[in-house]
Amino acid sequence: MDRFMNWVEKKLVPPMAKIGAQRHLLAIRNGVISTLSLILIGSFFLIFVNLPYKPWADALAPYSATIALPFRMTMGLMAIYATFVMGADLAKSYSLDSTTGGILSLGTFFMLQMPVNVLTPKKAPLGFVLPMSNLGSAGMFTGIVSMIFAVEVYRFFNVHKITIKMPEQVPPAVARSFEALIPGAVIIIVAWLVRDIFKFDVNGALLALFKPITGILGNNLFGVLLPMFLIHFLWSFGIHGMSIVGSVVRPMWLVMLSANADAVTKGISRTHLPYIAPEQFYQWTVTIGGAGATVVVAVMFLTICKSKFLREVGGFSLVPGIFNINEPMIFGAPIILNPYLILPFNLVPLVLSTISYYAVKLGLVNGFTTYQAWTLPAPIGGYLSAGNDWRIIILIVVNLIVAAIIYYPFVKAYDKKMVADEQAKAEKPEAAAPAAAAKA
Repeated sequence: MDRFMNWVEKKLVPPMAKIGAQRHLLAIRNGVISTLSLILIGSFFLIFVNLPYKPWADALAPYSATIALPFRMTMGLMAIYATFVMGADLAKSYSLDSTTGGILSLGTFFMLQMPVNVLTPKKAPLGFVLPMSNLGSAGMFTGIVSMIFAVEVYRFFNVHKITIKMPEQVPPAVARSFEALIPGAVIIIVAWLVRDIFKFDVNGALLALFKPITGILGNNLFGVLLPMFLIHFLWSFGIHGMSIVGSVVRPMWLVMLSANADAVTKGISRTHLPYIAPEQFYQWTVTIGGAGATVVVAVMFLTICKSKFLREVGGFSLVPGIFNINEPMIFGAPIILNPYLILPFNLVPLVLSTISYYAVKLGLVNGFTTYQAWTLPAPIGGYLSAGNDWRIIILIVVNLIVAAIIYYPFVKAYDKKMVADEQAKAEKPEAAAPAAAAKA
C-alpha cells in the first residue's frame, strides 16, 4: 500500500496537478461556472410553471410560454454568456486584454452559427434570425472551440507584434479596438469561410462527435460511474477532482440537463427523460454532503467514535457538510492519503451511483431537470431539481444509510488507531516524569 501511495504521490499527482492548472481547462471551467447564477434563476421559472398539481398546471397553461421565457433567455442562451467569459478568462491568463478576448470569442461563435431567413404567417419577411437551439447548452462545444481559436489567434498576432499601435494619447478603449483590428479580421474571415463559403456546420459536427460520449455518460452505467471514480480517485491524493474532471464533462452535463428541461416543456414524463445522469444526479443522490458523501462520516465521528480528535473533526465538519462543503472533513480527518478511509471514500460514490442509476432508469424517481444551488441540503435540492418529487428524499435517505454501512467498519478501525495514538501520547509525559526525578 505504501509503495502504491508513493507512486501516486510522485508519479501521478504532479501531472494531474498540471492538468488542473491548464489555462484552457481553467477558462472552460470559469466560463461554465459563470453561467450558473443565470441558470439557477431560469430554473425557478421552470419549476414554477411545472408544479405537479393539476389545477395549478391547468390555470397556468395559457401563460406557460410567457412564464418560461426567463428560462429560455438564461439557460437557453448559456453558450453566449459562457463563450464571452471563457474568452476573457483565457486572454487574461496570457496577459492580454480580457474584454477583447471575450468579444473576439463571441464574434467567432456567432460567425459559426447559420442564420435563417424567417417568414411570418402572412409571408412577410421577418429577416435573418439565429435558432436558439444552437445558443444554449447545445452550442457549448462550439463556444469552447471559438474561444480557443479566437484567443490563440489574438495572442499570435500580439506576440509577433502584428497589430496597429496607437499613440499614447489615444484613450485605452480605442487603442485596444485598433490592436484587435488585424487579428479580429483574420478570425472573422476564417470563421466566415468555414461556415458560409464551405458550408461546414461546426456546431452540428461537434454535437455529432460528442453525442455518443454524452449518451455513454448520461445513460450507461459504466459512463455514470466513470466520472465518480476519477473525481474521487484524484481527491484521495489531494487533487481537486471536480476541477479537472468537471472541466471536461460539465459542458456535457449541461447538455443533458438542458435536454431534460426541454423534454419537460414538451410534455414528456419526468420518469422518461432523455438523460439519467446530468450533474444534478450526482449532486443530490451521490455526493451528498460533498465528495464521498462524507456527511455520514462527520455524524459517525460525533456519535460512535471515542477519539477526541475525530470527535472534534466531526464537530467542525458536520454543519458545512450539511451544505455540501466537505473540505474540513477531507483535510481535517484527513481522508487524503489515509489508508483507513481512502477505500470507502472511493467505493461509496460508485455504490450510490449504481443505486441511483437504477432508481431513475426504472422510473422509481423522477429524472433531474433544473439546476439548484449546490449549497442547499440534499433533500431540498434534490426535491426541487427532480420536479418536486418526494421519492427523491427517500432515495437520498437510503443512500445515506448505505454509505454509513460501508463506512462503519473503516471508521471504527480508524477510531481504534487514533485512540491508541492518543493514549500513547498521554502516557509519554507520565513515563518521562519518574525518569526525570531519578536523574535529579
